[in-house]
Amino acid sequence: MSADTPRRPSFLPFRLEDTYARAVPALSLAWSAAPVPAPRLLALDEGLAGELGLDPAWLRSPDGVALLAGQVPDGVTTVAQAYAGHQFGGYSPRLGDGRALLLGELVDASGTRRDLHLKGSGRTPFARGGDGKAAVGPMLREHLVSVAMHALGIPTTRALAVVATGETVLRETPLPGAILARVAASHLRVGTFQYAAASGDPALLRSLADYAIARHHPAAAEADEPYLELFRRVALAQAELVAQWSLVGFVHGVMNTDNMTISGETIDYGPCAFLDAYDPATVYSSIDTGGRYAFGNQPAAAQWNLARLGETLIPLIGDGADGAVESATAVLHEFAERYDQAFVEGMADKLGLDESALGDGVDETVRELVRDLLALLQTNGVDWTSFFRALSARTADGHFLDATDFHAWVARRDALLPQDRAAVAARMDAVNPVYVPRNHRVEEALARATAGDLGPFERLLGAVSSPYADRPGLEDLRGPAPAGAPRHITYCGT
Repeated sequence: MSADTPRRPSFLPFRLEDTYARAVPALSLAWSAAPVPAPRLLALDEGLAGELGLDPAWLRSPDGVALLAGQVPDGVTTVAQAYAGHQFGGYSPRLGDGRALLLGELVDASGTRRDLHLKGSGRTPFARGGDGKAAVGPMLREHLVSVAMHALGIPTTRALAVVATGETVLRETPLPGAILARVAASHLRVGTFQYAAASGDPALLRSLADYAIARHHPAAAEADEPYLELFRRVALAQAELVAQWSLVGFVHGVMNTDNMTISGETIDYGPCAFLDAYDPATVYSSIDTGGRYAFGNQPAAAQWNLARLGETLIPLIGDGADGAVESATAVLHEFAERYDQAFVEGMADKLGLDESALGDGVDETVRELVRDLLALLQTNGVDWTSFFRALSARTADGHFLDATDFHAWVARRDALLPQDRAAVAARMDAVNPVYVPRNHRVEEALARATAGDLGPFERLLGAVSSPYADRPGLEDLRGPAPAGAPRHITYCGT
């Protein structure tokens, strides 16, 4: 092997499958990762490796690191996936994996099929002017936030590893390059269906829908209208997902249709962040100048995306075009109802309310309690995450300059609580995290990692990996940015 030839494993100690590429070959293109000069492992989720049936020691070996950098043995075909998408409302007919590759599919220890996918592995034919590479900071951000989301119990794509490439990538300044290896239930997106529908080939669209049903929503196959039921199940999964985002204060930042999965997992942690002060108008993405994907707009954005999915499925739904549109519209109403129910019930959990308060469902008393609390938090600029832990500890007064209205609200809430207040506090602490990836701490850790010091990143990763357990020595990771700090901004396409 010459010095210029990248290392390739001679074999893999596990099987990579390609059911997607074989089921719908028109929706992916065989392609290879760019060679990298000096791959070096920066982060590895050994727990996830175990779930996948992979040996962490092998992944840390030169052959394992070479695989995580996109170098595969002879006979393994990697592909770039094709999809379209609405980006900030504007339709792009050809997006696809511009700097990503699907290495293949693994069947994990539980029998579930999952994608192993790279990001930052070089240009593909779907690249749109970029170099196809990624930098250390953004790839470590994806790793950190996906670990945090998983620990919070929120469906998410997960980062298996981050590998430094030994290259320099040019952005505003030269930066060290990296590749992310991530795992997902699949990478099927609303944009995948848009691409298939735009092809004008009904057989391709039907094959894609059949594959999605078999892989993600198999019960839909038994319905009278399986494609309508697929749409319904995707919509309800997304309603639950976006409600979970809202409950922890997560702002996605780039909710384009190519970033909405059919599985119901969160995907793409580029311009994303967590709320500090509660404000529905919060935007962290540098490119979201109109606030399309502001925190409070996320449910409506998800519903809009789902309407685009519904449009692609109309030809597959029976009852004629008018009947199909009516049925799909009813699903969109179900989305709104499920989101509202999931959010209010989740807020009731965060407030310590149990079945004795909820009865057979969320009544208007609880809804008003939640609405009034949100208004108080917004008016007073209260930090979202720390407020609920303080409420559990009965120390939340300090979040308000004038706590008079808050005290009146607390009295209303307390009237709905069971008598065992210790049990209430324990229940609240089980759903209200101490640690989330605080924006200023993330930026500090990534800056240090880019300079070669992974210590702060690993410390923050340890905190968010166990978000509900308050631990001594991590006090500096609990709170928001100090008063007067500049507004946090994240960037896309990094």
